[in-house]
Amino acid sequence: MKYTPDYPERFASIGEARAWMAAFIDWYNHEHRHSGIGLHTPASVHYGTAEHVRDQRQVTLDAAYAAHPERFHRRPQAPKLPTRVTINAPQKTTQSTQLQHA
Repeated sequence: MKYTPDYPERFASIGEARAWMAAFIDWYNHEHRHSGIGLHTPASVHYGTAEHVRDQRQVTLDAAYAAHPERFHRRPQAPKLPTRVTINAPQKTTQSTQLQHA
């Protein structure tokens, strides 16, 4: 969030901070496409519209490929939705690693 281009150096009041955060959260959830979720918005994934959006993207990509296949190295594919999404995913541990920490 602090790397957002319009993040202010400081807020003049708590009200200004709350207003900025409300706008940021709305943008982040409804407009920003996240690479970790197949370039969908969190709202699209949460409300179950991501598969439909992905299907429509694929239709568009297929039409572009059919119209100008010379522009592509291979047939384009819309990003798949991941089956699992985590924040700070836990490290994969092996049995020997678990025994060392026991």
